[in-house]
Amino acid sequence: MLFGTLHNQSCTGVTTAWGGTFEAGTNGIAIRACFGKPAFKWMQQGRAQRGALNEPIPGIFMIFGLFRKRNHNQIIVVRQYAILTAMARQPVFYTDYEVPDTVMGRFELLSAVMILFFRRTRSSETSGQELAQEIVDAFFEDIDYSIRELGIGDNSVPKRMKKLAGMFYGRLESYAAAMDGNDRGALAAALRRNIYPKAGEEAPSMIGLADWMMTAEAHLSGVAESEIATGSATLPQPPRKAIGEDAP
Repeated sequence: MLFGTLHNQSCTGVTTAWGGTFEAGTNGIAIRACFGKPAFKWMQQGRAQRGALNEPIPGIFMIFGLFRKRNHNQIIVVRQYAILTAMARQPVFYTDYEVPDTVMGRFELLSAVMILFFRRTRSSETSGQELAQEIVDAFFEDIDYSIRELGIGDNSVPKRMKKLAGMFYGRLESYAAAMDGNDRGALAAALRRNIYPKAGEEAPSMIGLADWMMTAEAHLSGVAESEIATGSATLPQPPRKAIGEDAP
């Protein structure tokens, strides 16, 4: 199957696809707890039926169960997480940007959206960095629950989730390297490799998604700290693309 879990573990020493490891706090983000709690319905879906577009995410109050009671900024975390997941569910990504509307396709796109947000919060005040940490925790709690809903047995969940965590950190590193160098081509190549790992030369170029990510990062750099602190940071809407067009 597609997903796995870090059941009630602090995810230090996560092994990446190329055999390296990430310790807690690498790149400013640590996966601190990955227990499953009520998750979004869309993360539990398999391949969408032909002709069906993505459903909107549930209302904000439905996701309160994702977050720890100890978090006194719970409403802020919920608000920002809802904004990020709503962006990852925009149908245009799946109709015009060649992201497959599958469980793993959604994981890849949501990972890209999360990485954009985390890169913005690197330079934020302490509260912004704490918000980013709470959001990555919620992200993996959501995945944990979703994997179980897909029917993965409890015994295999920890191993699968650890693999997913390694995939996420690997993407964080490769996308960051490309974006730090303002290298559109390298970012597109990394997206292509991750979203279509078995397609080879037949895979889409993913230039359009790379361009949107570059645009989104520039947009986020102009987001005020007050918006970060209140969980109100937004990402730009991806434009529709003409048939055969690679870049937005």
